[in-house]
Amino acid sequence: MFPLLASLVFGAGLLSACGSSSDANPAAQASDAAVKNVHFLYNFSTSSLDPHVDSSYVPLRAGITETLVRLDEDNLTVAPWLAESWNSEDGQHWTIDLRDNVTFQNGKPLTGDSVKASLERALKESAAIQNALKIDTIEAEGDKLEITTTQPFPEFASELVNPNTAIIDVSEPDIVNKPVGTGPFKLDSFTPGSKLELSRYDGYWDGAAPLDTVTFSFNEDANARSLALKSGQVDIVYRPEVESLESLKAIDGMVVESTSTFRVHQLTMNMERESIKDLNVRKALDALIDRQGIVDTILLGYGEPAIGPFLPSLPFAPKYGSAASESGTDAAVRYLEEAGYKRENGAMTKNGRPLKLTLLTYSSRADLPLIAQVFQSDAKQIGIEVEIRQIDTPEEYMASNRDWDIATYSNLTAPRGDAGYYLNATYHPTGSLNFSGAEDPKLTAIIDELNLTVDPAKRAELAERAANYVHDNVMNSFVLHPGTIVAYDGRKIKNWVTTRSEYYMITNKLDVM
Repeated sequence: MFPLLASLVFGAGLLSACGSSSDANPAAQASDAAVKNVHFLYNFSTSSLDPHVDSSYVPLRAGITETLVRLDEDNLTVAPWLAESWNSEDGQHWTIDLRDNVTFQNGKPLTGDSVKASLERALKESAAIQNALKIDTIEAEGDKLEITTTQPFPEFASELVNPNTAIIDVSEPDIVNKPVGTGPFKLDSFTPGSKLELSRYDGYWDGAAPLDTVTFSFNEDANARSLALKSGQVDIVYRPEVESLESLKAIDGMVVESTSTFRVHQLTMNMERESIKDLNVRKALDALIDRQGIVDTILLGYGEPAIGPFLPSLPFAPKYGSAASESGTDAAVRYLEEAGYKRENGAMTKNGRPLKLTLLTYSSRADLPLIAQVFQSDAKQIGIEVEIRQIDTPEEYMASNRDWDIATYSNLTAPRGDAGYYLNATYHPTGSLNFSGAEDPKLTAIIDELNLTVDPAKRAELAERAANYVHDNVMNSFVLHPGTIVAYDGRKIKNWVTTRSEYYMITNKLDVM
């Protein structure tokens, strides 16, 4: 039913990458064979290392910064990190005890005052963090923080997993280019859009790393990332080109890992556009998505079709069963007819006006432009004209421009181990990722109740209600849950872990043979 899939994937290498790309073989590689270095190649570039606003989360991923708490990915619970413990009797007044003997990479001690200053800066710099944390006041005394939220907020601690709450020394003069955190690696140099050079911080509280240096570089071209690994220019590649995986596996000692994560590729609907306001139009667009075909042909099986935002294995994911939406071109045409459209001279029209849509996509996730092209082809079969527009920074563009109808977007939906993050960020009117412009009182009420609920079973019930509401109203369409693929030289790399949250990458355990 979707014949263009195979040909589009075959032509994937012809797609040019958008945004900045990097030299996959930086000249600053350590020449001394005794120096233990790892070169990590990532798929998103960044021009700023300000951890409080950087949407690529590079400072945390590169081992420069840490948060007060982290996600225990095995148990989906919040675990201590810079905070040793935390508690609240009423969900609104919180006491946080900091870990002893932690220092910043400039040697200064981590104190309640320094953490307070860092959190206050995050709140000042980021409206998203303000909305997420709901902090009213912060008081510090010694190694203890007293935080009061604007309302009872039982899941407050889980929001501190967010990399944008990373703790830094705010007295440093250049946070954009050289943040100073508490992590195992300190920043030596930063070339915006290209790479970071890092060296071991010997005073790291959890034990100095065995590596001397790390090069953390960027290239948004998946094919170029794969080639860099094949040629030995880099040691670890995040999200190599899927079509290159078999050839990578054939290289002696090469390791290719695929891990299911909390991510979903979705088709974001701009609910402020006139045609998209119609539920039947949204149902038609949803029906056009050939989920299994995309997984099989574009991802070569490294993923699973999605019905909703959450992996089916998560405890708060709905069990859709027969409630799953109809799919295929016949269903799409039927929905459009219910919306008042009819086929005239090959075009789907309403009141004499053809249905034309602008579809945004971006190349730093190589499969998204291919998904966009498949959708464009399938829409054309039933008379819908889709213009694909490539953008560089999706969050910035979608937040500040409303001249688009739909967008391919990839989102972590449970990076805190809970549904609250995604539902608040994506569907609450104050959400930082509410690019669809969703403002539905019924859904907002469910999310608000979720925010006030402590009992896990009740939270799961509310999360399921919210996810079902999103599904029934097609507030976004969910395409697939991709596996996170990492390839590395197994003859050299030791103790690499591909995490489900995609947060924790360069650690003090990473080593070389």
